[in-house]
Amino acid sequence: MRLAFLLFKYFPYGGLQRDCARFVLELQQRGHDCRIYCGSWQGERLPGVDLQLAPAFTGSNVRRDERFFKWVQAELAANPVDGVVGFNKMPGLDIYYAADTCFLDRALRERSLWYRMGWRFRHFAAWERAVFDPAAATQILLISASEQRKFEQHYRTPPARMHLLPPGVAPDRRRPPDAVSRRAGARHRLGLTYDVYTLLFVGSGLITKGLDRAIRALGKLRVARPELRLQLLVVGQAPIGRFGLLARREQVQNQVSFLGGRDDIPDLMLAADVLVHPARNEAAGIVLLEALVAGLPVVATAACGYAHHIEAAGAGLILAEPFRQEALDAALAQMLDSGFRDQCREGGLAYAARADLYSLHSAGADLIEQLLRRKQGRGDG
Repeated sequence: MRLAFLLFKYFPYGGLQRDCARFVLELQQRGHDCRIYCGSWQGERLPGVDLQLAPAFTGSNVRRDERFFKWVQAELAANPVDGVVGFNKMPGLDIYYAADTCFLDRALRERSLWYRMGWRFRHFAAWERAVFDPAAATQILLISASEQRKFEQHYRTPPARMHLLPPGVAPDRRRPPDAVSRRAGARHRLGLTYDVYTLLFVGSGLITKGLDRAIRALGKLRVARPELRLQLLVVGQAPIGRFGLLARREQVQNQVSFLGGRDDIPDLMLAADVLVHPARNEAAGIVLLEALVAGLPVVATAACGYAHHIEAAGAGLILAEPFRQEALDAALAQMLDSGFRDQCREGGLAYAARADLYSLHSAGADLIEQLLRRKQGRGDG
């Protein structure tokens, strides 16, 4: 089949973007002709994939999205395909990969009436409804049961159009046989001695992922345990200005290292003692499972769609919603106990060996093939 994949923006450190690339490569290996329509692309291009870049549209995010959509419509009219797979919400998709949270749910819970009367709200709500409305034809690939419930609650989307996928942890995230020596090497490269209690934060949406919460907790830990040597490693391709100021205000500027976007996440997870992920919103949170399979204890919020895996494995501490800073402070203090961390590591690795945390992209590719063949009247085979 000829397949089109739509994505507003690609950069190599985004979870949604990595998922898009893995789906495209999986389907290409199965013999399909894959074409990507993208607003902007950072990093290496996918080999053998037809990448179509949109003109550099100006204006607000909403205006750029609208112009991108019109451009894609014109391109597809001139060069039709057998199926359109979207990684951002927009009208006219055959299949939507739902890696983002429910916009309407967040707007109703977190935004004012004035915001919900504005044009930005109307735009995003309309494009979400175009995907999830009961009268729509779009098939939906979901990665979070909790988000599925929100979409069903707000839109009454028919269950037959909703397809929940298993997680998709990459094989290179699993704890290797030489983990101990790799940990030592990674800590040496980072300048971390054996006695530095090291927290790892991974995510490009720094405010959404809760970096401010993590920095405040580090400040509290510094005051409560002044004898400790502490370090917070921050990995993410995002501006750090406001967070640098917060670190100085909390007097932990020397204990926070902003590493930018990185390709050596597996080694950083071996080097760290705890993954801290106090996210405000997170449809899934693949980084939680990447830590779990690496044997890295996790502290995260229940706002993360994959938090239930951490609880089921006993691989860390999940903070109840609504969030309380004191709960995060206490969780990081509890993680100082090396025996408790060992318990979390063992629980996570045992869970990683028995649970399907890896087949998202192959299972999703199967569904894409089946759903598009069904649309074409060729059955499910």
